[in-house]
Amino acid sequence: MSGRRLLADAEPVSLWHGMHGSAPVTDKLVGRDSADLVVVGGGFTGLWTAVTAKRRDPSRDVLLVEGEHIGFGASGRNGGFVSDSLTHGLAHGLALWPESLDRILRAGRENLAAFAKDLSDAGIDAGLRLAGKTVVATRPHEVLALEAVSRQLAAHGEDVTLLTAAEVRADVHSPTYLAGMRVRSGGGLIDPLALAYGLRDWALRLGVRIHERTPVTAISPGLVKTGEGSIRTGAIAIATNAYVNPLRRLRRYIVPVYDHVLATEPLPPEQWESVGWAERQGMTDAGNQFHYYRPTADGRILWGGYDAIYYFGSHRGRAREQRDASHELLAKQFMGTFPQLGNLRFTHRWAGLIDTSSRFTPYIGTDRSGRVAHAIGFTGLGVAFSRFAAIMMLDALAGRPVPRFVGSRPVPFPPEPLRYLGVQATRAALAREDRTGRRGMLLRTLDRCGVGFNS
Repeated sequence: MSGRRLLADAEPVSLWHGMHGSAPVTDKLVGRDSADLVVVGGGFTGLWTAVTAKRRDPSRDVLLVEGEHIGFGASGRNGGFVSDSLTHGLAHGLALWPESLDRILRAGRENLAAFAKDLSDAGIDAGLRLAGKTVVATRPHEVLALEAVSRQLAAHGEDVTLLTAAEVRADVHSPTYLAGMRVRSGGGLIDPLALAYGLRDWALRLGVRIHERTPVTAISPGLVKTGEGSIRTGAIAIATNAYVNPLRRLRRYIVPVYDHVLATEPLPPEQWESVGWAERQGMTDAGNQFHYYRPTADGRILWGGYDAIYYFGSHRGRAREQRDASHELLAKQFMGTFPQLGNLRFTHRWAGLIDTSSRFTPYIGTDRSGRVAHAIGFTGLGVAFSRFAAIMMLDALAGRPVPRFVGSRPVPFPPEPLRYLGVQATRAALAREDRTGRRGMLLRTLDRCGVGFNS
């Protein structure tokens, strides 16, 4: 069956929005207001910042503004993978910060443990399961790469098992797997929109004032202007991530990339039996252009990744969330991975924005006044990292230094048309490495410049 026919009944909406709804629950801001801290953006980063600020000082007046509704952006459109990594993977951390990697690894593990404890203490039921993940090799050269990665992970304290083709296929039944790496530590799965809504409700209980449908039009130290009002404030935390940053100077440090996702109809028991997957862990491919996939609580398979798209001029818009070529390619690749599922249909198709930095890790800091903080560039690994970033932003606003691995500036992206041409050339080089196993001159040069394509 063609990819188009498999998608014939797919709704053009995120599965998570379809499950939990996607409407604002608070009023928009109209007129003048004031607050001690204004948080701009109602995704994970903004919500954790507001919650953390109120927990540190319950008397602090914290106001959060969101242009659409809580969980509208990446927080309601991602795959729901949770990781303790603060360096976009161990190999990337070894390449960029070898001298401080042990401290960074410890901080990431402590953050994930605190993330889980916070959800438990706040009564947020977001289906968190710290079951780790399995990485699979689907090309011969990836088998050797997995062996090297598994040795690195084991040397740094991870619970990892290298699997032969027969062993990984016995776990999850796919003829495409040539080897696997089961990592039981370091992360798991979550319902991302349930997390966003849980954080929203927690923030409201703590006394955070939230105004949805309140886009920010301009920011300067001490003042936030919105579509229908303004807010005087002592401090500002910007958490817009892949969406247009109100500070123009920060826009050159990220590119917005659309990541495409599908969700199947619920599988009946006999189809789950044909797939295996007893532990229901997350799965990813080992390539640069990789798929990520996972079961959901209601028995579906969420399948995404591979075809990340950048549009000229960093163009964003709801029309970009539906791209037939990308979704049809994903559907065909899914059936190639699980041919036993036959004519299983997809019920949801969507895309979410990733704020990609050239370093593949966030850039966190303040402006010269010290009163406007930012956290940008999570590059698709922000579900748990957003909690750590919130702490770093609040520390920066309090005048405390942030670690160099997040506080140093990444290489800025060039202006158009060089930006577009550079992104396309890099995508082609990454695809070529996936096919051949050889890292070309462009990627080796970017590695030497500290750009994050070795993650």
